[in-house]
Amino acid sequence: MELGQFEATDGDTAAPWAGAVVDDGVVALHEAGAGTGIDLPTTVVDLLSVRNWREKAELAVAYAEDTGDGLYARDAVETAAPVTDPQKVVAIGLNYLDHADEGGQDVPDVPLVFSKFPTCIVGPNDAVEWDPGLTEAVDYEGELVAVIGEEARDVDEAEALDYVAGYTVGNDVSARDIQLSDEQWVRGKSLDTFAPIGPHLVTPDEIDDVGALDIWTEVNGERLQDSNTEHLIFPIAELIAFCSRAFTLKPGDLIFTGTPDGVGYFREPQVLLEEGDEMTVGVEGVGKLTNTCRYTD
Repeated sequence: MELGQFEATDGDTAAPWAGAVVDDGVVALHEAGAGTGIDLPTTVVDLLSVRNWREKAELAVAYAEDTGDGLYARDAVETAAPVTDPQKVVAIGLNYLDHADEGGQDVPDVPLVFSKFPTCIVGPNDAVEWDPGLTEAVDYEGELVAVIGEEARDVDEAEALDYVAGYTVGNDVSARDIQLSDEQWVRGKSLDTFAPIGPHLVTPDEIDDVGALDIWTEVNGERLQDSNTEHLIFPIAELIAFCSRAFTLKPGDLIFTGTPDGVGYFREPQVLLEEGDEMTVGVEGVGKLTNTCRYTD
């Protein structure tokens, strides 16, 4: 199943609503659910908190495909970020060996965890914005993002993937000058709009092996990152178990799992983002995420 959040292009809805992508378009789950007598929330985060949400969503989809109720054509909706209000955005640093090497960093013995604020989140085709007077060294970081689907606290690594609702594509946009001068990463990683995600949340059953997915990033059509999740130092199950031993993961929480080598700041010569640049991150089987860069006044 592919889940996302959508807005009708006619502007009738006040906020994005949770939908399922099907062959004939997009099913508004709360609308189709009402037709079957099932009360489904309007946001993905709230949907993931519903008991047996997957089965209920599937019933709503079947009803919509049979009756047409709650079914929208693709060109009648715009895609928003698949998750817009998580409690936590957890990120992992230096989780690909070649990325640690390119920055001259030691390979960590345990996952290097930091956070990005939820106000960083934007969706596909949204602008990534910054004040050029605040930062002059903005960089891209293409990543696979795990979306938590069930409360996880002190879980075993062998069971950790059972707590994943799905996966999406992310870009851990980073203000390198702030990140390095602060000597900790939160501010440089947490400027508003610095966590694009999307386009959809793909459930685990749609992915053959999350540990063997091609991942790449292009800027203005030039491929600058090109790797595979098989090169993760700490696999996703270990990340979830490690984090859950320290803090409770809630439905809708995001885990940015790390970026491979090829980021702009460590290239020779450097490739730093400027106004008008277009970034596209792709993850095999999960999707492609495109965003443009824009300076604020």
